[in-house]
Amino acid sequence: MTTFRRTLLAAVSAATLVASFGAIAQDIKPRIIRFGYGLNEVSNQGRAVKLFAEEVEKASGGKMKVRAVGAAALGSDAQMQQALIGGAQEMMVGSTATLVGITKEMAIWDTPFLFNNAKEADVVLDGPVGQKVMDKLQEKGLVGLVYWENGFRNLTNNKRAVNKLEDLDSIKLRVMPNPVFLESFKTLGANAVPLSFSELFTALETKAVDGQENPYNTILSSKFYEVQKYLTVTNHVYSPWIVLVSKKYWDGLSKAEQKVLLDAAVKSRDFERKDTREEAAKALAELKAKGMQVNELTPTETNRMREKLSAINASIAANVGEALWKETQAAVAQARK
Repeated sequence: MTTFRRTLLAAVSAATLVASFGAIAQDIKPRIIRFGYGLNEVSNQGRAVKLFAEEVEKASGGKMKVRAVGAAALGSDAQMQQALIGGAQEMMVGSTATLVGITKEMAIWDTPFLFNNAKEADVVLDGPVGQKVMDKLQEKGLVGLVYWENGFRNLTNNKRAVNKLEDLDSIKLRVMPNPVFLESFKTLGANAVPLSFSELFTALETKAVDGQENPYNTILSSKFYEVQKYLTVTNHVYSPWIVLVSKKYWDGLSKAEQKVLLDAAVKSRDFERKDTREEAAKALAELKAKGMQVNELTPTETNRMREKLSAINASIAANVGEALWKETQAAVAQARK
């Protein structure tokens, strides 16, 4: 090949590349995306939303801008979900548990003691089962992009240290407005009270409820240690968050714009999980330092709780469908190998 021909081919390739980039750039329009979330700006959730916003702006050449709105300023998870379905808001991140009333299959992630560790959760959530459950949202007007980590949930309260199953008796416990959580804690003997997260601190402060259950990070960032005395390490449920887009909004985006959001969501997921896990390791020590009395359930008591909840698992299986239940159990078993 002559030098002239090589130079010509290189020039043609470069021109094609520039043209394709130009076409992609034309497919990206100036947009403002309102992204709502429940925690405050300095939380693991807030940091990940910030990174998502930066990635979107960078990948779109500054055309697509994410307006992050935290501290439930756009409403509770349930209110934001409805705003997305109606097309009044573009994006949010929130709990999968509050989606159960919209998409019943989401209840699979509420299964008590489903995962033993975060690695198992990653494999299943990012695999075919996680995608299948997420895709069900589209029928209801929502598009799921990725799962983030909220983390393993643990119990706090003001009445007594929970060392055994019977210690839950009569504790007025705030749970998410979700049938599985309500039935699970009623079965364990607590007085389960459904309440949105945005109302929780005030309810604890005024003693309208005795306790709540959340991952260490949320207990710390929401300053529940100011209004709660006892923390019991139960790891009773692994709780994912999910990044959502309004389907009405998503369908109006070009393929290039959709790719910008999806790529940024994947980067934010990887960042958020790492950040959350590092923070969780420090959070427990910090909660102890702030005066919370911490105890850990023994394996015997954990098994007693698990056995007590066997009827809940059966009802989840019936609700989400036996096929999905078996597929999820098989995926968890595979992840453990």
